[in-house]
Parts: sequence; C-alpha cells; structure tokens
Amino acid sequence: MKDRIFALDIGTRSVTGIILQKQDQRYHMLDFFTLEHKDRSMRDGQIHNIVAVADTINQVKHHLSDKYGTLEKVYVAAAGRALMTTQATASVKLQDKPITTEETIRHLELSAVQAAQAKLAVEEQTANLSTYYCVGYSVLHYQIDNQQIGSLIDQRGDEATVEIIATFLPRVVVESLLAALTRANLQMEALTLEPIAAIHVLIPESMRRLNVVLVDIGAGTSDIAITNQGTIVAYGMVPVAGDEITEAVSDQYLLDFSIAEKTKRSIVNNGEAVVKDILGFESTINYDTFVNDISTAIDYLASQVAEEILRLNSHPPKAVMLVGGGSLTPNITSTIAEKLQLPVNRVAVRGIDNIDQLSSSENLPIGPEFVTPIGIAISANQHPVQYVSVSVNNSTIRLFELRKLTVGDCLIQAGIDIKKWYGKPGIASMITVNGKEITIPGQYGQPPEIQVNESLSSVDKPITDGDQISIRKGEDGDSPYVTIEELLGDIRPIAIYVNDQLRPLYPIYKVNQQRQNKTYTLKDGDKIQWHQSCRVGEVIHTVSNENLSTEESFIVYVNKESIKFSVGTSIFVNNRRVDPGHKLRQGDRVHYVHTKEPTVKHLLDRLKKDYWYSIAIHFNKEIIQLSQPRYSIKGQQGLINQDTVLRHNDHIEIFEKEQPSFIFQDIFRYIDLDVTTMNGNFSILINQRPSGFTDPIHHGDRLEIIW
Repeated sequence: MKDRIFALDIGTRSVTGIILQKQDQRYHMLDFFTLEHKDRSMRDGQIHNIVAVADTINQVKHHLSDKYGTLEKVYVAAAGRALMTTQATASVKLQDKPITTEETIRHLELSAVQAAQAKLAVEEQTANLSTYYCVGYSVLHYQIDNQQIGSLIDQRGDEATVEIIATFLPRVVVESLLAALTRANLQMEALTLEPIAAIHVLIPESMRRLNVVLVDIGAGTSDIAITNQGTIVAYGMVPVAGDEITEAVSDQYLLDFSIAEKTKRSIVNNGEAVVKDILGFESTINYDTFVNDISTAIDYLASQVAEEILRLNSHPPKAVMLVGGGSLTPNITSTIAEKLQLPVNRVAVRGIDNIDQLSSSENLPIGPEFVTPIGIAISANQHPVQYVSVSVNNSTIRLFELRKLTVGDCLIQAGIDIKKWYGKPGIASMITVNGKEITIPGQYGQPPEIQVNESLSSVDKPITDGDQISIRKGEDGDSPYVTIEELLGDIRPIAIYVNDQLRPLYPIYKVNQQRQNKTYTLKDGDKIQWHQSCRVGEVIHTVSNENLSTEESFIVYVNKESIKFSVGTSIFVNNRRVDPGHKLRQGDRVHYVHTKEPTVKHLLDRLKKDYWYSIAIHFNKEIIQLSQPRYSIKGQQGLINQDTVLRHNDHIEIFEKEQPSFIFQDIFRYIDLDVTTMNGNFSILINQRPSGFTDPIHHGDRLEIIW
C-alpha cells in the first residue's frame, strides 16, 4: 500500500479508521470507517479493556482492508484527555543575595516541574516518577517574599519562588495502546498526541508564534492545546463536552439519552426536530426554542473551557479554534468569546475544509469532528513522536519526543533533583555586635556542572538521540567574606558645629577591643563594639581633648532669697543650655564656656534679667545703640556692676530703676565727632524737626546735626 496511510483515532466512544493517499505534498482521502465500542472499554481516553478495544480496532481494520488490501502498520495518537496537568512551586532562599543568571532560574523551574511530577505520583498512588512523561510546562508567575514579580534577576529578598503548570503523559496510556494494537495484529508506525495532531493541520508552525488555543470538544471531554512563541506550550482537559449538552436535552424534553443525542444533531443540522417523550407526547422543537431551553448547559460548557484556558495561559489568548463534534453546540463560539473577553470573530469552529494539506474529494466527511482523525494521519506521518534514548550519568533513559527535548527534560525523567546537586553553603560565622550574637551565612554553593558529550552545557540545551549527559555536584561555598561596613551598612557621620567649627562625628569600631576601620574582614568569633559619639559632653571631650570641669552648686542671696545655680562648664546647643548627656542631632550647633568664678552677669542670666536697657537710633545714616543699666545692684561692699565676681553665700540687692531715658547729647558717648573743626551755624534735628541737645530721644528716632 505504497504512499497510502492508515490511521486510527481510538476514542472513548468509537474508533475511526482513515485511509489517505499521499500525492506529492498533499493528501487525498480514500475512505473512512467509524465503529462504536460495544461497551465502556475506554474511559477518558484510557483503555480499560484491551481485549474489547482490540476487537473494535480489528473490525475497523478488516472493513478497510477488504477494499484496500492488507493493513499491517498504523498511525495512532495518545488521547489528549489522557494528559494530566498539575501545578507546583519551588523556592530558594536568597538571604539577600539576588539571582543573577537565567540558568539559576531554569534550575528553579525544573525543581518545580519535579515537584509537580512527585505531586502527581502521590495523587496516583505510585512511587515511580518515571511512569510520567513531562510533555510541557509553563511558568505561571515568579514571587519574591510572596509578592508577585515579573523577573527574578537581581531581585533582593529572603526567598524566591516560581509556580509552574506542567503536563504529563502516563506511560500506561502508550503501553496499553501498543498492547491493543498488537492484539489486533497491527504495528505502530508512528505516534502523536491528539492535540498535536489537530494543531499540526490547522495551525502551521509559522502561526505558532501567536498565542492561539485549540479546543477539541468531544463527547466526554474537551481537550485543550495552546501555542505561543513558536511551539505548543500547554495542554489541558475539562471533563465537560457534548454529552453535557445531550444530558440537558434529555432532561428538558424527557428523552432517552440516545434519542436526545439524535434530537440534538437533527436540530443543529436541520433547524427543528419532532420528538416523542417517555410519556408518549409528541412535540416539535425549533432551533430558537432549543437554544433557549439548554442555554444554562451551553453557558456551563463555555465557562469550564474558558476557565481552563485562563488557568493554563494566565491571560486571554489571541484567538480560539474549536474542533470536534461538540464544537457545533449552538452559541458556543460567542459564549466562549464572552467568557474570555475576546471579540466574537476571535473564536471560530474549524472543519476539515480548513486543512490546507488535504485535497478536496467527494469522499470527504463533513464536520469538525473529523479534523482530529485526519490530523492524526498527517501529523504522525510528517512529525511522528519518536523515542529518544540518552545516557544520564551512565544510566540509559528513554523519552517521548513530543516536543523539542532539552537536558532539563532528561534530568527530570532520570529522577535527578537538581537542587540536591548544588554545592553546600559555606560554614556560617558567629560574631557578636555590641553584645548581640549574629549569624553570617556562608557563601552559596556552586551550581552543578552539566556536560553533554563531554562539553559544558546547560539545562536548556536541546538533546538528540544517543547523547551522553553527565552532571557533577557543584563545589561547596566558602566561609562568609564580610566587612564591618557590609555588615553594619554605610553609617554616615553626624555633622555638628562646636564653637562654630564643623566637626563630623564618625563611628568608632573596635574588634576584640582593638580599633579597626570599616574595611576590616570579619572572622568567626569576632566581638565587635561600635558607637558614634553623640552625647554633647563626650563630643566636646573628643574634639577638644578637654575634660569638662565638674559643675558645683553655688548659692547667693538676692533680696534675701537664696538663688542656686551651677558653676563649671556651661554647654549650649542651638542657644539652649543643656547637660553633658544631651544627645546631638544632625546640624546642631554647640557652644561651651568654662565658668570658674561666677559674676553678677551669670546671676542675672540665671534670673533671666537683662542688665542693660537699650534703644537704637539713626544718626547721620548710621544705626547707633544706646544703653543704660536697667538695675541698681548693691553688694556687701556697696554698688557693684555686672562684671563683679561673686562669692559663695554673698548677699545681693537688686533694684529696678525707673524707666531709663536718653537725650540727644547721649549720642556723643557713642560717636566720634570733632565739633572744633566745624565752623558756622548748625541745626539739631530729631525726626527732621528742630531740637536741642537736652531733648529726649526714643527708640527708632532719626537724629541729625546740620551745618
């Protein structure tokens, strides 16, 4: 049967056989035959009764071989509904050391895939992870400390996490398929996956750079495959399909399931149907009534498909193609478009007339339910799924080449947990900082070294049949290499002014009681003490190397009342008197004076009394300040002034004078004016009014002498 292709679509409800004739780069359908299983020998794409399925296959084979001769080899597909999809996460501690390479991220993603594989094994109650082939995975999102992030590169935090969705094909699906074919005296020529088969004939590789979804809505399940960036990135399945609609018809019109199925098809194809329910009542159902009556079931089917697409793809795709008998469900395209928030023309049913490689023929069946069977024949012929054998650390493993395989796929199938092949972190150092123990983690261990055919490689490198892969544990990390500055951070100096001179206050570091600078490299067991002088008394001692004289109590009696104040060093911060323990802040201005013998002025300052009464006047365009004592002060020896030195227990009397006054001639005590050199008449003016030398003057007055 040269250039003829025999293909089987072994489905849950029936087996369809197809004979294609290859003509150059196109295919011509010669014949097809469909036969339903006698009992439920298949469930959800998995063969449960190999003998019964083999019998159905045998009958289909004989029907076609009677016309086209002996059929010995066949193209088949593993059902998309047999694919198992699960989500998993993997995390790595960063310890504030960011990930810097894409290779490290790939390792983290593979760890998540292995976690998904282990999760699936637990769910299916098997300990052998190699019974599942990973046929693809997609990253759902990355996280830093539970916060979603676009990329992990150079991100700082405590922990990085990746969440993926991975799809697996159980080995038993393929093995049971092979067993059924062998029992029917057929040899598997090539294998493909049903979603791959449909995509291959409807979505050429040039279109797979687009994010497009193909949904095969069958009887019991709706199988989903998604393309993006030139390849198939995800598979999925929901256990809701055409039978869900049939059951709704059965419930609505009180029909047996098989009659409900025929009624559904008749209304879809012909616009109406005449039915008789289980009570014997006959009625005519038109298309609009039918759609309205089962709208809830249609909405449910569309919702389930849309939700799975969003779960697999994380966001709405560019377009959705529907195939399979269930794709003829009324309003299904518009409802799915609504659920995905897509324009109506972005969701469409595709039939075999959309298969460019298929020549038109009178033998062509009608309807989208034949896209997958024809796709199996063409796809398995052009892009068959092969077994690939590689060696991983001298152990041979076999993989299905369902997509472009990489070193990472081989490591997963070999059961190698790549995280365990990283070098151990270096031994941590224990140090003490100002009495508090701190642990400094060691350097990260190095990633494992991967070689393919004795050349350095990465987990993303594509592999070919017969490749020799080796993985060697990464080197352990070193002890931590951390300086004082790296540990404590860049502690900036506090800028203050002491008696109007800028004095930056730098931190002082001591390690094991020895002074060190901030570039000192810490060692295990080091005891660090550091501080930054910020108490004003300590600062004055540091910058001036002066010991502050101890303040002592000093008592005098003023108008028979005792006044207590201190003598020693007086400290002022921002013109406010403070004690030596005052804490300084950035930009503070410090002034200090040593007071050993207090004077009357110190006493007046203590009493908050200003000794002088002053006014300011303008004379010949200059401002002159005139002052007179506000108080009369009497000591034990008579009148005293503000410069008089006081003794402990002195008795002082302070009397406030009447409001002092000033006259014009008082200015001559403050100016240098030689009147002997001036001849002629002159005028005395106060605020531009004629005046005399004895006239009173006040604050703000303008005084003039004009010759």
